[in-house]
Amino acid sequence: MLYLDNSATTKIHPQVKDAMLPYLMEEFGNPSSKYYSVAENAKAAVKEARQSIASLLGCSDSEIIFTSGSTESNNMVIKGVADYYSSKGNHIITTKVEHPSVLETCAYLESKGYEVTYLDVDHYGRVNLEDLNNEIKPTTILVSLIWGNNELGSLNDMGAISKLCEEKNVFLHTDATQVTGKIEIDLSEYPGITFLSCSGHKFHGPKGIGAAFIKQDQYEILTKITPLLHGGGQEQGIRSGTLAVHNIVGMGKAAQIAHNSLRSNLNKLVSLEKKINEILIEKFEGQIHFNNDSKNKIPGVISVQFKGINNELLVKKLAPLMAVSTGSACSSSKPSHVLAAIGLSIDEVRSTIRFSMSSFINEEELDVFKQL
Repeated sequence: MLYLDNSATTKIHPQVKDAMLPYLMEEFGNPSSKYYSVAENAKAAVKEARQSIASLLGCSDSEIIFTSGSTESNNMVIKGVADYYSSKGNHIITTKVEHPSVLETCAYLESKGYEVTYLDVDHYGRVNLEDLNNEIKPTTILVSLIWGNNELGSLNDMGAISKLCEEKNVFLHTDATQVTGKIEIDLSEYPGITFLSCSGHKFHGPKGIGAAFIKQDQYEILTKITPLLHGGGQEQGIRSGTLAVHNIVGMGKAAQIAHNSLRSNLNKLVSLEKKINEILIEKFEGQIHFNNDSKNKIPGVISVQFKGINNELLVKKLAPLMAVSTGSACSSSKPSHVLAAIGLSIDEVRSTIRFSMSSFINEEELDVFKQL
């Protein structure tokens, strides 16, 4: 079976597994403990992993806060900003195509009296900069916009968005879960981004570990937010709890691998996507429609309608040949809110399949599409 659901999760890289194993067995110390070797070794391993993730994102290692994943990072940032800056304003701006961990967090804050604006998007799921500019007002305390869409692959113009938020002096958070390790990111080139979320399992690291980038000022002081988890004061007091060293080491190793092979992996994914598109067009021309753009997107993500075919039934029928999905794994029980937001009818939504690739796939394996 060919695995084509890499936007949901990825296979752990063999080097990542090998890097993690010692910290499950021999090097099991708590990095918050002192003096004895297994604690000091764990502390050094966490430091190295933090540096690897910072290198992948183009930021300082002191700006990386470990979490359990992007869902926690998104919750921590949005709720933390809303609470800490409630005296300055109560308005948050996001979009209708965000991940559920952003949308549900915003809905929760609405129930607590916050005002949330949900921006419309174009037919590829991108934000209009003028729309964003028009919605920013004196009470706006946070803009939270996805960098790369998990269903369509569309990239928002984060450079222009970052510049606008910096000019307006408004915090910008981006859910970068789908782009981290897949496209080049250098946060030093995006001074308007104050917060970023990412997850290790989206780029061949382990599940259960993620990170939040929190920008520091010229005095190396992190932007203040209210912690989501209180306790022992780990992670600079922002995210308490004993660090999962084995997972942190795994995410750090995955970040190192992704950073070193970013350009070659990107080129490979572009090539894989091109081949799938060619096969699909040749076999099903007139019976399919691509929802995604062909440019300014995450490489290797394809959203396609098989006209007149129920996507759930198609996924089941394809299961012996390939693993695919109807959309986000985090909202699999509902029709895609992303596809609805870009203007698709319910019938079009229910006929859409997402193929998402990884660099582990060989081009010859895609010949399985010829069996469809």
